[in-house]
Amino acid sequence: MRRVLDVFFPPRCVGCGHGSWPFCRDCWSNMALLDPPGCVRCGRPLEVAVERCVDCPPVAVTWARSPFLYEGPVRRALMRMKFAGLRSTADAFAPWCVWALARSPPDRPPPAVTGTPVVLTWVPLARGRRRTRGYDQAEALARAIGRITRWPVRRLLERTVETAAQARRPGRERRRALRGAFGIVATPPELVVLVDDVLTSGATAASCAEALRAGGARRVGLVCAARALGGPVPARCYNPRGFQPGSVVARGTFSR
Repeated sequence: MRRVLDVFFPPRCVGCGHGSWPFCRDCWSNMALLDPPGCVRCGRPLEVAVERCVDCPPVAVTWARSPFLYEGPVRRALMRMKFAGLRSTADAFAPWCVWALARSPPDRPPPAVTGTPVVLTWVPLARGRRRTRGYDQAEALARAIGRITRWPVRRLLERTVETAAQARRPGRERRRALRGAFGIVATPPELVVLVDDVLTSGATAASCAEALRAGGARRVGLVCAARALGGPVPARCYNPRGFQPGSVVARGTFSR
């Protein structure tokens, strides 16, 4: 049925809604890919590799990765996914999240290399927001990543405190508001990869990671479709050499 629908109603670019899926060339040319070198812990692109940087998320998060900068077409796509119910956006970003996961810190190689059991989970929405939107965009992204990696996807977290939207709050206020806002609903494994749509201050992810660690997890990685950064990123991140729209294929490999 999906293939039949695609013939008559072909999927469109998630960034603009007009070009080819997943990203048209116009949108792609305005997307920044967060490619190494950079911060070993959080993946922020820099001119040289460093162990930590000022933008690292709180220490409860073992490492973090995001494929794209949260601006332009990426921001528009994720806003449409969040507020317009465009679920196919998760399938557009999932292969790039796998690509980013393959660039785990060198002292913590990807679980696929080490054989360490890993479970994907997601940052749960507040119940009211999930009811309004009809689904949880972070869960949709986690399940799309799971279909590529074949890692199990489990609901491990719940919100124990209904917090207001945090987008406009400074990082310190976010951390204070989100302290103790999450609890576990199932025992986590040693390694959990937490999934969310956007990484900003890391306060939400840290609150989730603290709950997972309290429940038994030893390491909590984080992967988000995009990352908001206050400062500039290196020029190489824009229109990176050799990459083409839609070039990422299953299991995080890509063609040049």
